[in-house]
Amino acid sequence: MRRALVLLVGFTVLLAVPGAAAPAASTHSSLRADLDRILSDPRLEGASVGAVVRDPATERILYRRSPHRRLIPASNAKLFTSVAALEALGPDFRFRTGVLATGRQRGGVLLGDLYLRGTGDPTMLASGYRRLADRIADAGIRVVRGNVLADDSHFDDRGLANGWMAVDEPYYYAAPVSALTVAPNTDYDSGSVAVRVRPTRRGQPVRVSPQPETDAVEIVNRARTLAPDATARLSVRRAHGTGRVIVSGGVPVGSGTRRALSSVPDPTAYALDVFRRALAERGITFEGVGEAVTPERARLLAEHRSMPLRRLLVPFLKLSNNGHAEALVKAMGRVVRGEGSWQAGLGVLRTRMAALGIEPANYRLVDGSGLSTLDSMAPAQLAELLDVVRERPWFEDWKRALPLAGAPDRMTGGTLRGRMRDTSAEGNVSAKTGSMTGVSALSGYVRTSTGRQLVFSVVFNGFLSAPPRDVQDAVAVRLARHGAGADGAAPNSDGRDSSPTEVADNPSTPPDEAMFECSWSKSC
Repeated sequence: MRRALVLLVGFTVLLAVPGAAAPAASTHSSLRADLDRILSDPRLEGASVGAVVRDPATERILYRRSPHRRLIPASNAKLFTSVAALEALGPDFRFRTGVLATGRQRGGVLLGDLYLRGTGDPTMLASGYRRLADRIADAGIRVVRGNVLADDSHFDDRGLANGWMAVDEPYYYAAPVSALTVAPNTDYDSGSVAVRVRPTRRGQPVRVSPQPETDAVEIVNRARTLAPDATARLSVRRAHGTGRVIVSGGVPVGSGTRRALSSVPDPTAYALDVFRRALAERGITFEGVGEAVTPERARLLAEHRSMPLRRLLVPFLKLSNNGHAEALVKAMGRVVRGEGSWQAGLGVLRTRMAALGIEPANYRLVDGSGLSTLDSMAPAQLAELLDVVRERPWFEDWKRALPLAGAPDRMTGGTLRGRMRDTSAEGNVSAKTGSMTGVSALSGYVRTSTGRQLVFSVVFNGFLSAPPRDVQDAVAVRLARHGAGADGAAPNSDGRDSSPTEVADNPSTPPDEAMFECSWSKSC
């Protein structure tokens, strides 16, 4: 009905105003020519390029280039995951972490075991576990005549998704997923530990310590303190398949404390270790620690609730947090199908996408974050999703959680805060980035010079140079200028706008990290 009405109104206007279509046709022709020119960048020769621009108001496709070619989306997959989570779990959904017991309490003694039960909260900090310990102490418990047991049965025991590369396993952006975990910071990089490195005296070993304090990893210190004028050469890396975090290289005298993140091999053991330390700090004694499923008859002694999903979307999408995506996939599976697995959660995702008109047979997702190179979807599907969700009641919260071009605040600009500054796109492009080796994607919304809202998706696969993000930025800048006077200055042959104030640069990222999301290297 909406499409028919748009066509009828448009036909009526054309009859009433002879020649009215000519300026619009000219404008659209100019846009197509300019985007063709931008996307002819020589760095894309031999690569797969897909692009779609939609006008939701008229339902017209303003530009397309291989729109149905299925490509690796990288973190653009998080658009699907976040939408499915909002649909399946609701914007007010919260993760819960509880402490339960079955035994009776006699004075300050609990007769029986204490259970720490998680549901996958990726935002659980060490302070959250300390507050749970406070609640146990406030209840008057000083002695547990039993064990402290971790219950991570809300999710299955698979920590890593299909298609994740072994080379990524030690890094925090590929941390294992568990129903019990710890985040070391307010980026909520769950399943990882921060390693603090401080220089001492020249020639002496540096001082290292985990944050939070934990025995979940063993830090092997091979780094030295260098001369004050030396260049820092620091490496913090967990040995593959082990809990040994190797610190090597060196840092100059007086250079201050440095922090690096490493994934942990067992997030459940990590969470249990942090919690048992919190209990001990409050003088609560117990016989031992272990893992077990909480009995059904157990009563709740304390509970921590996460922020609602509508707020979690901000660190999730702004910083392209992989752990959040995977926790939400498993949570969808558990809540909707009673099984906290990738298979169940992705089944829920496909069902929710189908309800929105996105045909499941035309894309493949094997994880929720897009870290897997087995994922495959077309720019037309990304653009269609961006279009249809504008009608959902949670849309404004979701759109605000997308990175905003050129916005300097980290939790506003996100992975786009260093891109498209001082251009027409600054503050007018809300879009999800996606980057990995040979893959770059940008999909979202742009407000044009006339206030019109357009939807776009640009995905590159198979390029051999550093990610040509500036080409995607040039597309977004051109769309932001759409409709301005003579439709703005035509881009130069390199895809950049001819106006000196309309240059869209790549974010400054170390060369060896340029292939990935800038948030993964903490460079944005």
